[in-house]
Amino acid sequence: MSHTTNPICVALDFADASRVRSTAETVAPYVGVFKVGLTTLYGAGTDIVGNLAKNRPVFVDAKLHDIPAQVEGAMTSIAKLGASYVTVHAAGGFDMVKAAAGAAGEGLRVLAVTILTSLDDAELEQLGLGTTEDAVLRLAERALDAGAHGLVCSPLELEAVRRRFGEDPDLVVPGIRPAGAGAHDQRRTLGPREAMDAGATLLVVGRPITAASDPADAARQMLESLDA
Repeated sequence: MSHTTNPICVALDFADASRVRSTAETVAPYVGVFKVGLTTLYGAGTDIVGNLAKNRPVFVDAKLHDIPAQVEGAMTSIAKLGASYVTVHAAGGFDMVKAAAGAAGEGLRVLAVTILTSLDDAELEQLGLGTTEDAVLRLAERALDAGAHGLVCSPLELEAVRRRFGEDPDLVVPGIRPAGAGAHDQRRTLGPREAMDAGATLLVVGRPITAASDPADAARQMLESLDA
C-alpha cells in the first residue's frame, strides 16, 4: 500500500488555471496531494499538472474509459505530465485496465474507479448492476487482477474491500464529508476519521475545503481531526 504523511487529497475542480494555482498555494500546508479532474483538465489544460507537481504529488482524475488502444495512448501521454496517480474506469474491463497499467510506467499509480459516489443502490438496481457492495467487489477484483495499483470506492465499501483484498491496494475515497457539511451530489459519504479507520489510503475532499469561506482553515481543521 502506498502511504503519504498527509492523506488529504484536495480536489481542485476549477476551470481557471489561476484559481487552481492560488487555491493550491493556500491549502498546501495542510494537504498531501492535489487532485485535478475533468473540469480542470479541459478548462485549465494539462500543463497545470506539472505546475502543481512541483509542490505536491498530483492525482489526475482522468477516469479513462475506452478501448484498450485509446486508453494505452492516453496513459502514455499522462505519464509524461508528472502525475503520481491516475484513474481509469474498472468497468472498461480487464484488457483496458491492463493496457493502462502497462503504459503508466514507473512512478504513476493506476487507480480503478469502481462505482461513482454519486450513485446508490436504487440507481444501480435501475441499471441492472445489483447492490453497490457487490458491484464494487466484482469490479475491484477484475481491475486488481489486471494490474491496477489501487481502487476508488466510496467510504461505505472500504471495510468490505479491505476484507477481500487486504492491505496492499491503495484505496482512494471521495465522498468525504466532515460533520455539518452538505452532501451535494454525493450519495455515499462518511467523515474523514471514520474513513481512515475503515482503511482509506487517500481522502479526496473538494467543496468542504475549496468552497469554505477560509479554505486553509477548513483543510487545517480536517487534518487536525485525523489526529483527534
